[in-house]
Amino acid sequence: MPVLPWLAAPAATSLVRRSPPLPPSTRILLLHLPAYSFSPWSNCTKSGPSPRGPFATAADTPLGGPLPEPEEERDPLLVVALRAARLRDEESRRPDPLFIDPYAAVLLSHNVATEDKDSLALHLMPCAEHYRLVTRYIDDKLQHFISNSDDLRQIVLLTDGMDTRPYRLSWPRLSVVYDVSPGRVFSTASHQLRGAGAKISQNCVVLHTSSESPDLQEGLYKNGFNGDRPSLWVLQGLPLFTFKSLEDLLLIIGNLAMKGSIFIGEVPRFTQWRAAADMASEQDRLENLFFTQGFRVNFVHYEEVAKDVGLGLDSQSEIHGRALFIAEQLRFSDAQMESFRMHFERIEEDADEDGFEEL
Repeated sequence: MPVLPWLAAPAATSLVRRSPPLPPSTRILLLHLPAYSFSPWSNCTKSGPSPRGPFATAADTPLGGPLPEPEEERDPLLVVALRAARLRDEESRRPDPLFIDPYAAVLLSHNVATEDKDSLALHLMPCAEHYRLVTRYIDDKLQHFISNSDDLRQIVLLTDGMDTRPYRLSWPRLSVVYDVSPGRVFSTASHQLRGAGAKISQNCVVLHTSSESPDLQEGLYKNGFNGDRPSLWVLQGLPLFTFKSLEDLLLIIGNLAMKGSIFIGEVPRFTQWRAAADMASEQDRLENLFFTQGFRVNFVHYEEVAKDVGLGLDSQSEIHGRALFIAEQLRFSDAQMESFRMHFERIEEDADEDGFEEL
């Protein structure tokens, strides 16, 4: 993938916070299915609606390219991503949609979207009502932040591989959208979208980093991510199966995100979170986890979001165990710390030279 020189991050040094490789038992848990092999992430280093650009309609969007091959259709992560695409397509065709995704239909294979009802990955997929509400909320927040800042031009989407936001939202000039998602799913989606003529906004670029990368932080650096510049992070759809996987992800983001960067999204439901009585303590645990990585987090009530868009929430069970949030990074990134170190070294060298001249 092309690397943008003007966004290149400073080289890592011994002062960069970088944790040791994680043992297999503590790495991010993906599906343990014999037909597929997913690499974990290791070597981690540390409200109202807003204006939208013009959209095409879902019905007018041409289909692109051949559908996935049969062996790909059994990929559980592909199945979940296609279910999400189907929900976006259905929402786009409603008389009064909360959002319009003109490219969701391009991605769909209805055979895949309706199969594997017993898939181990199905707990990742919320009901239609919940999914459309969260998608609308994230869309609005994204557009709000990038429209009201001249500095937020690095956007990192942590997705299921079929997020069409790079193509259906309007991005300011020179924006770089980093998609972090399962590589196989992203490849399938990219093939479909290219066939349909999907393009990101002019003078912008979308770059992919596989979520199976052995070093996700290094992968983003190689694609040009710059921790000395503000960034906006979005979490929706990225496969996270355990609380430990969320911890590892926040460690990476905490080290990459410059002070003042924004992180919005939804923490998925983890299977170990079951009792409603435990939710208050789990939210405290989440707040402490975000704070450990430098983020001040606020949790958003789903009922308030639904009220703002005129939607009633009937499926309270779909909300249980999930957490909609918006957070701000309060500490310096690794790149900022390295810049400070180099600055102070130069000051010390200049002082030594001045002292030598006086002698």
